[in-house]
Amino acid sequence: MRIVALIGTGHFLSHFYMLCLPPLFLAWRAEFDVSYAALGLTVALMSGTTAVLQTPVGFWVDRWGARPFLIGGTLLMALSVSAMAFAPVFWMILPLAVLSGIGNSVIHPADYAIMTGSVSKSFIGRAFALHTFTGNLGFALAPPVIALLLGVMDWRGALLTVGLLGVPVVVAILLQSGVLRDQAKPRAAEAASSHEVLLSRPMLLFFAFFLLSSMAGSGVQAWLVTVLGKLWGTPVLVASGALTGYMVGATCGTLVGGWIADKSKRNLLGMVTVLTLVAMALLLSLGLVPMPEVLLPVVAVVAGLALGTSRTPRDVMLKDACPPGQVGKVFGFVSAGLPLGSAITPVPIGLLIDAGYPMLVLPVVAGLLGLSLLCAGSAKESAARGQMVAAE
Repeated sequence: MRIVALIGTGHFLSHFYMLCLPPLFLAWRAEFDVSYAALGLTVALMSGTTAVLQTPVGFWVDRWGARPFLIGGTLLMALSVSAMAFAPVFWMILPLAVLSGIGNSVIHPADYAIMTGSVSKSFIGRAFALHTFTGNLGFALAPPVIALLLGVMDWRGALLTVGLLGVPVVVAILLQSGVLRDQAKPRAAEAASSHEVLLSRPMLLFFAFFLLSSMAGSGVQAWLVTVLGKLWGTPVLVASGALTGYMVGATCGTLVGGWIADKSKRNLLGMVTVLTLVAMALLLSLGLVPMPEVLLPVVAVVAGLALGTSRTPRDVMLKDACPPGQVGKVFGFVSAGLPLGSAITPVPIGLLIDAGYPMLVLPVVAGLLGLSLLCAGSAKESAARGQMVAAE
């Protein structure tokens, strides 16, 4: 639990810093007189830098160890956000957003490499689940925390406060780093072929699995409120409650999935398949069947719970498919599909709604989830076949 607490706190900060900037946009626009597009560029630069650098950082983590990168990356994130508080002009915030993204790019490869090396196999599912949960908690708390701080100080004070919160986290990780053990190093033959791992069939299929899952989730998060309003005339407050219920269910589901993954390791793919099919059916029902307003949040919560519960077994499946000593690069590469998927979906689905077809949005989401299952099954099968060949 000490290991998970250290790793999870850094992961919380990673997600918190990603969403602490949007609540400041109105203050920045008033002070710097910049466009909304320029404001959005801050988040785009931070997210894009993180996604692009995760894979190369994963290679470095596997080669030199995760702890130095975890400590340095977390410190860079915190100091970059703190430095934004002193920006005299808007353009100086942009390179600081890039620096924060560089620091953020170490989190996934370093965290999963450390958990693989430090946490017992009997607890690994729950460790992955708590890791995901802390990240989601960071996303959820960033906007209200910034809003509360803006009520008692200006935006510079708010940024400096949340940025400096990362410093004691870095100190704690540094002082307690003795319990953070790196993953086992690969044998010479395995290390020599490491550059081929990411282009192998199983890893490309896992990347597609994560990408398609993220595309589906992004479609729900961005457009569920609009779709329910257009299809059934659902009031915004009720539709927003359904979306909140979906997000709460998905977040809590990760913890349930971690416990299940630890207790039932034999058929993780079957578990992911059943849970995803349940989520698909419930999401389709929201778009195809008129329901009483009181029932919408209930259905959305269960759909989110099913999908969230499938996430941790998915992560454990990927860990099990990783060659020894190469968790950093694999998770860095595959998890880059998550921000990429979130970026791809909103615009095409928005165009679908503009064209007058809101009734197709949730079927498209369900179709993406179905395609992700096909990729998951093929990835699991290919990985098992590869491990059998290697054992021979």
